[in-house]
Amino acid sequence: MKKKLIFIGLGILVVFLLLLGTYKLMNSRTYQVFGGLTDHVEMNEKVVALTFDDGPSKNVNEILPLLAKYDVKATFFLIGNEIEKYPEEAGKIAEAGHQIGNHTYSHRRMVFKSPSYIKAEIEKTDKLIQDAGYKGEIDVRPPNGKKIIGLPYYLNKNDRETITWDLEPDSYYTTASDKVKYVKENIKPGSIILMHPMYDDTGKELQAIEGILRELTNEGYTFVTVNELQEM
Repeated sequence: MKKKLIFIGLGILVVFLLLLGTYKLMNSRTYQVFGGLTDHVEMNEKVVALTFDDGPSKNVNEILPLLAKYDVKATFFLIGNEIEKYPEEAGKIAEAGHQIGNHTYSHRRMVFKSPSYIKAEIEKTDKLIQDAGYKGEIDVRPPNGKKIIGLPYYLNKNDRETITWDLEPDSYYTTASDKVKYVKENIKPGSIILMHPMYDDTGKELQAIEGILRELTNEGYTFVTVNELQEM
């Protein structure tokens, strides 16, 4: 009986460790089993990438003039079904010369999904991005940054990288001033900053973005797209 309980206990421990490992792998911003992953680029030059997740939405009409004011090119990771709702806004992003990335069609977590499901989510969104007028290389960012095996395997098979980030002020702070302070204190050459301005109707996210643009520009940083950052 004692030996049986020991085996049961060991079995429970193994299952727990497997689940813990899977959870950590799913949420890792710096590692995946297959293919390349970029959360930042090692360099000495003061260059960073500003990226936006989700959308497009009507807020594009406020974001683009702000970026133009600071002469900044950013990377927009767009959702396929949102591009269908706001094709004009997606077109404006491409026309302004910003990079557009693939944030899947449905924005559902790309974990425990079939290969055919993953393929459809990525390729349908690729087509919508191209139809919006974007001609460049299309990077992919998983919804919520979550991935295990299927998505990295698909991307690796198609010679594409997973793009994550190393700075996400929205996860830790709510006020614009706190977000700006967090980025200013943690920025480093080659960082990839993630912001979520598409569905904010308070204007606070735009204030945070402008604060980040202003403060980092004053510190001598240049903003480029993710593709440009990788090429450097």
